Amino acid sequence: MTAASVVSLIPTFVMPEPEWPDSPALPAHDGPVLDAFSDDEENVRLMLRVKEGDIRAFEKLVELHQNTVIGTAARMLNNLDDAHDIAQQVFVRVWKSAPRYEPTAKFTTWLFTILRNLVFNETRRRSRRREIPLELENDDAAPRQFADHTAPGADHITQQDELERALDKAISALPEKQRLAVVLRRHEELPYEQICEILKMSLPAVKSLLFRARTELRKHLSAYLGEDMP
Repeated sequence: MTAASVVSLIPTFVMPEPEWPDSPALPAHDGPVLDAFSDDEENVRLMLRVKEGDIRAFEKLVELHQNTVIGTAARMLNNLDDAHDIAQQVFVRVWKSAPRYEPTAKFTTWLFTILRNLVFNETRRRSRRREIPLELENDDAAPRQFADHTAPGADHITQQDELERALDKAISALPEKQRLAVVLRRHEELPYEQICEILKMSLPAVKSLLFRARTELRKHLSAYLGEDMP
C-alpha cells in the first residue's frame, strides 16, 4: 500500500464507508463502545491487526483518532489546512511503521509522539523561514472549533467564545514544548506521566514546564481572570 493510498483513507473529518473485500471483517466487540482514549486495549488490538496488513483495522484507527490529531495539530500550528496536512503525515507514518510496531507503551503515547515530531519540525521550518503564526481571526482557521463548549445562554456563549479566542492566541505564543504540554493536558486531558513520555521529559520537568506556561498564560489573560486554567 502506497503513501498516496493511505492518504486517500484520511478525509477531512468523516471516514467513508468503503468495502474492503481483501480484509476480513473485524470481530464483534462485547460490552460498551470504547472511547479512543479511555481504554488502550482496543487501540492495541487494532494496531496489531494493522501490523498484519489489515486495512479495515487501519481505517478504524483513523476514524477513532483523526479529529484528536487534527485538533491538536491545529492548536499547535494555528492553521487548519496545515493541521490536516500534518494529520495525513501522522497516519502515513502509522501505516509505514506498522510492521515494526510493538505495544511497549500506550498506543496514544506512540501516536502523539509521531505528531510531536512532525509538529515540531513544522514549527521549526516556519521559524527558519521567519513565518509569523496566523492570528485566530476567523472560524476556518481557529482550532477552538475542537474545544467543548456549553451553551446555557447567549451572554455566556459570547463570553466563553472570547475567552477561548484569547486563550488560543496566548497558547500559540508559548514555546513549542510548553504549548504542546498545555494542549495535551488541557484539551486532551492526558495524565502527567503520559505527557512525560511524549515529550521525553521527567515528571518534575513537565510540571515545571506547565507551571511556567500557566504563569505566562495568566499574564496574557489577566483581563479575563479565569480560574479554570490549563
